[in-house]
Amino acid sequence: MPTSTAKTMTQFPTDYTTLPKVSFVVPNLCSDMHDCSVGTGDTWLKNNLKAYADWAKTHNSLLVVTFDEDNRLAGNKIPTVLYGQPVTPGSTSSTTYNHYDVLRTLEGLAGLTAHAGNAASAKDITGIWAS
Repeated sequence: MPTSTAKTMTQFPTDYTTLPKVSFVVPNLCSDMHDCSVGTGDTWLKNNLKAYADWAKTHNSLLVVTFDEDNRLAGNKIPTVLYGQPVTPGSTSSTTYNHYDVLRTLEGLAGLTAHAGNAASAKDITGIWAS
């Protein structure tokens, strides 16, 4: 992503139709629960992305919340939540996916047929999509 397109969280739109097809929101190390409590991260998520999450449920949009690491005690299981109209509410998957699988899935949802780097050999996330 070119740095010229980067924005601060205060610039996150309230008219979500103005968002590009794919956007990344990266909180700071406190808000992402790395250096602060889960409660701090939950509050940040609620205050900054709840309105978008609510909108995504009715506008064929997808919010992906993923972590970059685990606590090193659970076999490197990294939580990832997919939320929005295309996802069957309450669905879960016992399949192990990685960040490349998430990228490949997002590329596919965006209509891309060529995949970046290791996403080319990754698998799509399945079993959670609403029909």
